Amino acid sequence: MLEARALNLTLDFCLRVGEMLLSSGAGAADVTATMKSLSWHLGVRHPDIDVTFTSLSMTFQPSPEDPPLIQIRQVKQRDIDYEDLTQVDHLVRDVLSDRVDLMEARATLARIVSSGHSTPRWAVTLGWGVMCAGVGLQLGGDATVIAIAFAAAVCIDRSQLMMSRRRLPFFYQQVAGGGIATLLATGAAATGLVENPSLVVTANIIMLLAGIGFMGALQDALSGFYVTGGARLTEALLATSGIIAGVSGGLTLAKMVGVDVGRLDPGAAGSVKALSMMALGGAICAAAFAFASYAPGRIIVPIAGIAAVSMVISQTLALQDAGRTWPTGLAAFFVGLVSYSVAGRLRVPPLVVVVSAVVPMLPGLSIYRGLSLLTESDTSASEGLLAMVTAASVATALASGVILGEYVAQPLKREAQKLENRLAGPRLVGPLRTRTGRMARRERRREQEPVAAPVTVTVEE
Repeated sequence: MLEARALNLTLDFCLRVGEMLLSSGAGAADVTATMKSLSWHLGVRHPDIDVTFTSLSMTFQPSPEDPPLIQIRQVKQRDIDYEDLTQVDHLVRDVLSDRVDLMEARATLARIVSSGHSTPRWAVTLGWGVMCAGVGLQLGGDATVIAIAFAAAVCIDRSQLMMSRRRLPFFYQQVAGGGIATLLATGAAATGLVENPSLVVTANIIMLLAGIGFMGALQDALSGFYVTGGARLTEALLATSGIIAGVSGGLTLAKMVGVDVGRLDPGAAGSVKALSMMALGGAICAAAFAFASYAPGRIIVPIAGIAAVSMVISQTLALQDAGRTWPTGLAAFFVGLVSYSVAGRLRVPPLVVVVSAVVPMLPGLSIYRGLSLLTESDTSASEGLLAMVTAASVATALASGVILGEYVAQPLKREAQKLENRLAGPRLVGPLRTRTGRMARRERRREQEPVAAPVTVTVEE
């Protein structure tokens, strides 16, 4: 049994690791499994862990006669930071492999949290601009559309950064982002710079959707963490409604001043050249999003390749009149299937790969089309609602397809049977191996077995 000081430090370290993972978009099942792995390895047996959207709690009672020790930590909202997520994931693996002890691990975690990034903030802003330029290329825009989408993304990122420093809620940041994109597109249409300004709006809608945690919300719901999943889903819906409010306000203003932004409905790619341009645009979009989210440089090129292949899969199936939902879901299934092995080879969490690779397939087109139909007339309201329902189904297909791919990709025979059976769900963050029960005792006995000394045989002539 650990002494009181070591027990407090262990619980505090597990809670800090869980806070980093949860605030970076990891699922509640992954956070719970990682915290249990760390506590078991550090000598705290069978703690009670409760994960919600805004707080983490960890309780341990050494014996029924002793009072329980309870520690609670609030989860702060943070920007998407895949560099810190990767470093924490490596730290967890080092602790479980006995390469670092508790005190060294605590010092390393404090250094990860307090240190900045080598990538300057202005480069991140340019990364968001390149991402929207890639979406413009993916949608078939010309050089002017790509340039305006780039400029709009830069303006949106700087304005949201300024608003976040003033502690404005994320909803208002999304409203401002949608409004800026629509107003810039309206100005470009009024001056005659672009013929189809709706491409600019759609590209920036995808940028705003990229920061919403649909993946974590659906993973929590599928894993049995309904409270956390419901809270994350509420946050995602609120952020999406902010985008809708901003874009619809801009479209209404454009209609009032007499500027026709137009309706975008390009359909599927109709030629090999168009398909290749969509794949190239999707690759640029995914790679730029990974760069803007501080993903390690070694994973950016593989993310671009996976995104390009998934775009080809979805558009090829769409050519067969299969709609949008099933082709997108199958492409997302491919992303989840290959990301596990790719992430393992390059030593990054699979969450970094899957979220970045599905960004080009986010339903920005359906959201914009639904808004434009809703603002036209009452007769188009039903079509607009149908487009919004299509957007919701595409988002669900993306998240569920990726998670199903991870289910298939990860080993069917779970190594941590007790925990994995209780916490159903693939591991997108944290170690797959969780030492509990008989397996942990077997490994400890193997480590404690004395190594037989080598026998030297001397042969006399």
